[in-house]
Amino acid sequence: MVPSPTLDQIRNFEGKYPKQLWYLFGTEMWERFCFYGMRGMLTVFMATQLGLDDKAANLQYGAIQAFVYAFTFIGGLFADKILGFQKSLFWGAALMIIGGFVIAFSPQELFYIGICFSIIGTGFFKPNISTMVGQLYHDGDTRRDAGFGLFYAGINLGALLGGYAMVTVGKDYSWRLAFALVGIVMIISLINFIWRRKSFGTIGLSPLHPDMPKSRRRFYEIAVYVGSLLTLPLVLKMVTNTAYTDLFMYTIGPVALAYLAWEMRKFSAAQNARLVAALVFIFFSIVFWAFFEQSGGSLSLFALNNLKADFFGLAIDPNGVNNAANSLFVIAFSAPLGLLWLWLSKRKMEPNSVVKFGLGFLLLALAFYTFFSTIHFADAEGITSLEVFTLAYFVITFGELCLSPIGLSLMTKLSPIPVQGLMMGMWFLASAYGQYVAGLLGAGMSSADPNATPLMKLHAYTDGYSQLAIYALIAGVVLIAISPLVRKLMKGIH
Repeated sequence: MVPSPTLDQIRNFEGKYPKQLWYLFGTEMWERFCFYGMRGMLTVFMATQLGLDDKAANLQYGAIQAFVYAFTFIGGLFADKILGFQKSLFWGAALMIIGGFVIAFSPQELFYIGICFSIIGTGFFKPNISTMVGQLYHDGDTRRDAGFGLFYAGINLGALLGGYAMVTVGKDYSWRLAFALVGIVMIISLINFIWRRKSFGTIGLSPLHPDMPKSRRRFYEIAVYVGSLLTLPLVLKMVTNTAYTDLFMYTIGPVALAYLAWEMRKFSAAQNARLVAALVFIFFSIVFWAFFEQSGGSLSLFALNNLKADFFGLAIDPNGVNNAANSLFVIAFSAPLGLLWLWLSKRKMEPNSVVKFGLGFLLLALAFYTFFSTIHFADAEGITSLEVFTLAYFVITFGELCLSPIGLSLMTKLSPIPVQGLMMGMWFLASAYGQYVAGLLGAGMSSADPNATPLMKLHAYTDGYSQLAIYALIAGVVLIAISPLVRKLMKGIH
């Protein structure tokens, strides 16, 4: 039997990427196939199969996605304190497998129950695999950002495959089969991780003291498993009633900040300054995702109602393009952009992380102006150009690449090891707030008339997109303006 490598052996790798990154790449790719496939189906399924109108579907989408990301904070917390990252992955994957098969058994009747399993499962899975990526590198290793860029390409390869395939299978063949794919593909993801588990050495093992009695350790672990299952009825209640969603979102953020403040007592002034900087990035990410995540809500309905099923003469499903275009562009450009950061770094020309975030917002503004511009290509019935719509996703991709993989990397660089899972959870908690606000924005852009024509919907949505473009521009300018202050807080972290 080949012994597990030491932490130094893992981190002292040659070349641009450690081999363990490729293993995490594969595991995350298949999990994201399920996640983005599910995300891409949600609004369309609820509008066409559950009978929700556009406004209700947007609000429900925002609630579901908010809970998905909010539970990453909880999953990261329990990984830091009890389970470790590896066991958290196992448990999260198992719950997501159950969720997919539950919905497949009866999509209309068991939809929300299956969604609750997926929410809790993603909470245990998502933040912890990202944290494991960061732990493959020594502090100060300039290859970390490029590593997260490659990892992000894996995320989007899964999103591309799942985003296009699952909504197409659901709309054209069978919703049962589409949701069953979630369970089947998550099994593949879990097997991939189990197969490579030994190569990670001590990365992701339980943080509990090694001298702790085995029976006590087991008790804590079982308590986490049982406790997460006992929350299912509560999650179901909150997901199906958006009033409870509001209460939860008003509560979870302050609680998370209060807990972080408690943990900060243990760290030095420099470490705490870096954590404050991390919170600045987290705050701006909320704004970014609130706009970006129109992709799963209003843009999904826009594609359903207002886009030609024609791309330069090729017949293609507009919802498939909405779900997959961004991922395709990320796959094509994330690794080259990561290598560009490395090339610029060697020449002392790489922009700092704050400026990268600011550029992300400027590109976000340009993308939403492009979404708005589709109104100029519409026919008399309100049906517009799929090509211009796709161009907007091309632009937004570069905004995302300036923010999301950089943010993942920053959470591991700015956070002390004892709270890395927590801070990664808070990064995704920011996404939860972004998703929540995205649902509210999408609902606000929806036409109040249930009998609205495609032309009326076109005007309602494009007006909203023009406003989002202005707000994104303002956020980008503000972030670049305060970059010197944020860099001081980062204490030398680039």
